[in-house]
Formats: sequence, structure tokens, C-alpha cells
Amino acid sequence: MATFLYRLGRWAFARRKLVTLLWVAVLAVCGVLAAKAPAAPDDGFSMPGTEAQKAFDLMNERFPGGHADGASARLVFTAPNGQKITAEPNKKAVESTVAELAHAEEVTGAVDPFQAHAVSQDGTTAYATVSYSVKAGKLSDGATTALEQAAQHGRDAGLKVEVGGTALMAKPEAGGSSEAIGMALSAVVLVITFGSLVAAGLPLLTAIVGVGLGMSLIAALGSTLGLSTTTGTLAMMLGLAVGIDYAVFIVSRYRAELAEGRTPQEAAGRAVGTAGSAVVFAGLTVVIALAGLSVVGIPLLAKMGMAAAGTVVIAVLVALTLVPALLGFIGRKVLPRKVRKAPEGAAPRTGDNGGARWARFVLRRPLAVLLGGVIGLGVLAAPALDLNLGLPGDESKPTSTTQRRAYDQLSEGFGPGFNGPLTVLVDVKGTADPKGAANEVVKAVSSVPGVDRVSPPVFNQAGDTALVNAIPTTGPSDARTKDLVHTIRGKAAGLKTATGATVLVSGTTAMNIDVSQKLSDALLPYLAVVVGLAVLLLLVVFRSVLVPVKAALGFLLSVAAALGAVVAVFQWGWLADLIGVEQTGPVMSMMPIFMIGVVFGLAMDYEVFLVTRIREGFVHGESPDQAIVTGFRHNARVVTAAAFIMIAVFAGFIGMSEPMIKMMGLGLATAVAFDAFIVRMTIVPAVLALLGRRAWWMPRWLDRIVPDVDVEGSKLHAAAPEAAPEREPVTV
Repeated sequence: MATFLYRLGRWAFARRKLVTLLWVAVLAVCGVLAAKAPAAPDDGFSMPGTEAQKAFDLMNERFPGGHADGASARLVFTAPNGQKITAEPNKKAVESTVAELAHAEEVTGAVDPFQAHAVSQDGTTAYATVSYSVKAGKLSDGATTALEQAAQHGRDAGLKVEVGGTALMAKPEAGGSSEAIGMALSAVVLVITFGSLVAAGLPLLTAIVGVGLGMSLIAALGSTLGLSTTTGTLAMMLGLAVGIDYAVFIVSRYRAELAEGRTPQEAAGRAVGTAGSAVVFAGLTVVIALAGLSVVGIPLLAKMGMAAAGTVVIAVLVALTLVPALLGFIGRKVLPRKVRKAPEGAAPRTGDNGGARWARFVLRRPLAVLLGGVIGLGVLAAPALDLNLGLPGDESKPTSTTQRRAYDQLSEGFGPGFNGPLTVLVDVKGTADPKGAANEVVKAVSSVPGVDRVSPPVFNQAGDTALVNAIPTTGPSDARTKDLVHTIRGKAAGLKTATGATVLVSGTTAMNIDVSQKLSDALLPYLAVVVGLAVLLLLVVFRSVLVPVKAALGFLLSVAAALGAVVAVFQWGWLADLIGVEQTGPVMSMMPIFMIGVVFGLAMDYEVFLVTRIREGFVHGESPDQAIVTGFRHNARVVTAAAFIMIAVFAGFIGMSEPMIKMMGLGLATAVAFDAFIVRMTIVPAVLALLGRRAWWMPRWLDRIVPDVDVEGSKLHAAAPEAAPEREPVTV
């Protein structure tokens, strides 16, 4: 592989105009296709195989026009202190507000709270339910404006009015300030790392090309493959991350080859042949992690993974072809000015850089360093043992939001379970006494401990399906509510036998419980698939049994520690005030799998780039310890820079107001920090030092089976047309 990529790099360098024009043409064509493509479909979040989803689908079938998946809003009215909401002036203000909304854009119904008996027992609070014909997050600006104006009119009448529900859910944004801040921080780090504006700008430029092409393809194929705008969110984030990383490593190796006195074309060929080989396999590990999201069983997550995997493949191709082509235009300008202007006979600088000094420090005391790193991560991971997964709702939002205030008012006026009602669907099709069967279900559900009250059954026009609302005594994220859902479902078989009716429990709360359970069940299979395939791939890369196993175990340590940090902050409340977390609660159920998919790819990037350079030194005759020093001398700085870029980008999300985004930012930033600096930069050299030559051991029978892909580029030293340096080497 190294020989093929070496030739590819030299060819792209020599044919730089052709290669650049081809990429520009491809980007332009895909941009035109994306602009002319039909609009992306609506996001369809579904959980096939769950009871909540089955009930949801049946609800849409049996109640046509009911818009079971449409957005909804709850206007919560609270009377001024000492007054009742039922007082005539207050009652008129509520009725006027609801009547105003009933004729608003996209509204299918607005229920008067006094007709629906939606008034609290103490008479101070009432709520009106407003239903919409479109999904949450898809409301027009006119519809949301009408909702906000109606609420303000109620406030002007002297009432306290807050809006809950899904109608004011923020629309997902792809791109924006987060990516702009990330690019700016990346530029700063790259300028510091390379000491050259040209060298710093090239990775940013190629990353933009790769992400632009990937997002254009997603838009162009959106209607055909069912890829929505949300599908591309992960693709944009990871495409930018790996696009910068891969270009950085090739540019860094190109600079090193130039510093050894080679011609620019030869340097480009060797950079692509060695660092490019690492890019290929690093990209494959990321693709494995992202494609593995398909095993989770959530269609939206699977599409996000596959779209992101396609963008990573594009990033690899850009790094292998466009980067050396652009290097052909730049030549020696990637080097700092003082290096370019050094006289031909200048003596090379000697001595270790920071990476080499750190490697020597670890080599002097590898066991202590290893134990310190493992114990430290173990302590940080301890809170993860108390991990409680869920899908936080309005209760986790800041108190400054109207959704949170509406949640609190409903809890105070109607009880905590009112914010998480359970929708019990009763399928009485084919039963002798449909109404009797539905009433039996109501009695059975009412008798379950933890149920506060149950509404009478509401039948569809055909009379073969009824809906029953059950209000728990506990909040939607309470563990007791989860037990209640399981208890009601446990009675379904007995009710089927007694009445012939099929009972299914759904609603937002039940759906959240099912999502969390399905994600929890998929976690171990996902880990097994991703880590197993990656270990096999790294076995080919490093031709070693122990190094891939060490890489996987180190990754598990860093992810566990990051989850521990998330639990400590978002469940336990440690340092919560510092980052603006106003309410503790369960960890987002998608968080562990999402972190594994994203961080695994980045962690294996760092592992491949760092350890392939160590193996390269070992294969070329250095002792195991000296190879470690060589690897860190050449690659520690760029790995550190890549990690800092990712940490800065992810940490930017911690300042967002949305708790789930804040959680993702903290989890990803800490995971990258732990993996890059504790695992890859500390534990990895310590383990390699303790293993010595055994680190590169492979049984003979396995050695004969595993293909030799020559990632370290040993064949390039034997058959390179310009192996001899032109002048004295210079350390960059």
C-alpha cells in the first residue's frame, strides 16, 4: 500500500493543476445537483420493534386526520396571587386567548380549559391544549408568532401565561456559529503548530472542500435515500474534524521530509506513502464506528452514521490527492520562513523537542506512569456506575425558558405526573363488547399503584379503538414512572384473555422509556461490533496482537471516564453551576452510543498516527525504546494540536443553553482530552516500554495469514528514486 500511495502522491504533485480542477469540478457538479434536488424529507424518528412505536403507528391508522405526530402546545394560565382562574375577568381572558389561537395558522384544534375541565383543584391554574397539523420543529414562523402573541395577550390581561409542549421546539441547525468558532480556533492552533500561515491554511481549505462535497451529496441524495438536514449534522462535525486531522498529518510528514533535504515532489510522495497509509486505516476505523450505528436499530441514527461515514471517505480521498496537489503549488512555503531562508550549509539543530522529552520521562518510570494513568481514569469513571439513562424533557431546561416555567406550573397545579401522561391504546376490534372491554381496561389501569387518575375512553369513528390517558403520580423522568409503564404492560396479557382487547402503552413518556431501553440493550452489541472489527483492522496495520488490544482497552477507559464526568455534573450536580446546569436529571440515552461512535473514530486516529510512526522506527532498526522516542519526536506535537482543536470545538457547545447540547459538548470534550493526553500520550508509551519487543509479537501462523500492507513504508527505503537527500537535514 505504501508504494501505491507513494506513487499516487508523486502523481498528484506532478499533475497538480489537473487534480485541483477535477476536485473543483466535482464540487461544483455536486453543488448544482444539491441546489436542484427536491427538498429533504421531514425527520422521521421511529423506534421499530417497541410497543410505544406500535401503538403510535396504530393510532395514526385508526384515528385518521388526528395528527398523532403533530406538534402540540400547552398554554398554562395562572391567576394573580389571591385570585382564582375561574373568576369572571380571568376566565374571559383565558377564553379570548384560546379563541384567538383556534384560528391561527396550522392549528387543528384549541381546547377551552373550562369545557375540558382542565382546571386545578385549587382553582388557580388552567391549561389549554393546542394541536397542530405539522411536526414539532416544522412549524412556520407565522404559527409560532401567533402562539407567542396569544400568550402575550393573556399576560397583558393580568394572567401569568407560559407555553409548554413541542410547538416551540427549536429547529435543528446545521452549521452556524459553532463551526465558525471551531474553524477560527483550529486556525490559531495550526498557526502555532506549524509556524506558517500557508501550512495552517491548507488543512482548513481541504477540510472545507471535503465537508462541502459531503454535505452537497447528502442534499442531492436526500429525497432518494431519505436523508434529512438532521442526518448531515454528524457528517459535518466529523467531516470537519477528520478532514483537518488527516491533512495535518500529511502536511506535517511533508515538512519533515523536506527538512531532511528531499525535493518537494519526493517529499510529497513519501508523505502520502507513509502518513497517507495511516490516514487510510484511521479513516477505516472511523467508518467502522459510524457504520456500526446501524446495529442500534434506530433508522435516523443509522442514516446519520452512514452519511458521516461517506463524508469521512471523502476526507480520506481529499487527503490522499488534493493535499499533495496543493503542496505542489506551495512547495517549500509550508516551512517557517526562518527555515526556508537558512543557508545551504547550515548545521541542523540538535536536541529533543517536547514530545521526545516526554517520551523519555515515561520510559524512565513506565510502571508508575501506567498505574497513575489507569487509576486516575478509573477514579474518574467511578460515577458512571450510577449512570441513569433517559430523554430529558422540559424539566431539564433552564428556568429562564417558558417551557420550564410551564412545566413547573403544571406540576404545582396538577401534580408532577401531569407533565408525563401515558397514552393507553385499547384495540377492541373483533370484541363482543367494545365499550365494556375499554371500561375494564380503565378499571385495571386505575387500580395500579402509582396511577393518579385515568380519563374515560375516547373511541374513534369506527368504534374499534379507544384512547385512555393515565396520569402517573411521579414525573416523566422518575424511575418509578418507568416501573409503572412496565406494570401496566404486564397486565396486558391478562386483559387480552379477559376482554379480548389488545392494550398498548404509548405517549411521549413511554416512547422515551422505550428509546432508553433499546439504546441500553444495543450498547454492548455495538461495542462488540465496533471494537472487534477495529481490533482486526489494527492487527493488519500494526502486525501485532497486543497493540490493537491495548488500543481498544485504552479507548474504553477514556470513554468510561468521560461518562463518569457527565454523570458527576448532570446527574449529581458537581460543578453544575459553573457550566450553567440548572437542573440535574438522567443522562441523555443516546449519549453513550454517540460518544462511542464519535470518540472511537478520533481516538483510533491518534492511535494510528502515533503508533505507526513508532513502528516505523522499530521496523527500520531502532530499539523499542528509541522507536518510542522517535515516534513522539515526530508526531506528538501534531497529535496534541489535533486534540486541542477537537477539545476547543466540542467545549464550545458547553456554553449553549440547550441542556442536551451542553451535555454532548462536555462529554465529547472530556473524552477527547482523556484519550489524547492520558491514554495515547501517557498509557500507550508506558505499555509499549514495558512490553519492549513483545509489543510487536505475532504468532507465525497468523503472520502468514495477515496481509502485509506496509503502513510504515519500509519498501520506500529500498526502492525510492530520490532516496538521497539533496542537502543537510534541518530540524523543523
